[in-house]
Amino acid sequence: MSEPVLTLDSVEATYGPFRALFGVSLTVGAGDAVALLGANGAGKTTVARVASGLIAPSAGTVEVSGEDFTGRHPFEFARAGVAHAPEGRSVFASLTVEENLSLSFRQILGRQGVGIGLEQAYELFPRLGERREQMAGTLSGGEQRMLALARVIVEAPQLLIGDELSLGLAPIIVDEVYENLAAIRAAGTALLIVEQHIGHALDLCDRVVLLDHGASSWDGPSDQAGEVVVSQLFDRSGRG
Repeated sequence: MSEPVLTLDSVEATYGPFRALFGVSLTVGAGDAVALLGANGAGKTTVARVASGLIAPSAGTVEVSGEDFTGRHPFEFARAGVAHAPEGRSVFASLTVEENLSLSFRQILGRQGVGIGLEQAYELFPRLGERREQMAGTLSGGEQRMLALARVIVEAPQLLIGDELSLGLAPIIVDEVYENLAAIRAAGTALLIVEQHIGHALDLCDRVVLLDHGASSWDGPSDQAGEVVVSQLFDRSGRG
């Protein structure tokens, strides 16, 4: 594997008295794509939050490009090239599409870089260009997810953490989102994808890490993950 951009080593995390993660370890190499899979409540979103600094681990270490980032603030992770696209829509509903993008790009790229950022965003997601003057709150769920994703990927981060990006979207929109994720990866960005769409995740990613009740239960190549994923995520009655 290439040099790691993210390493979690024996990470534990808690929400008050509730312990969510139990010694989770994983590594994402530069330019690699890793799928983080597991049943609802397995701890996937908590791992994503720890990996981007939104939650400080109660034990274990977090490294970004070989440097210890354990307990650092989210803005420090962002400056180091870690971008987090969280579950949900995460847009400013009362601003237009272009205002949402411009606000983010001004912070990331500076005032002079806003125009270039907008051009890249509309190239990645032409539908956003068509709706640039529309209030973000009136967009469809899929369009809002595209907007949230465009706000973080134009900066070409070292690592993009995508948390349930396909949740609640129509299949055709999911396909479009994953086409863009593949393009982002081809441009050199590593991916950590938290996903319930198993097929899309296995097609995009090289490796799979399975979580079960807050602990890593399997870590291996995507082409060997099929039976393991099915046996863990589905009970004998066929329910997830």
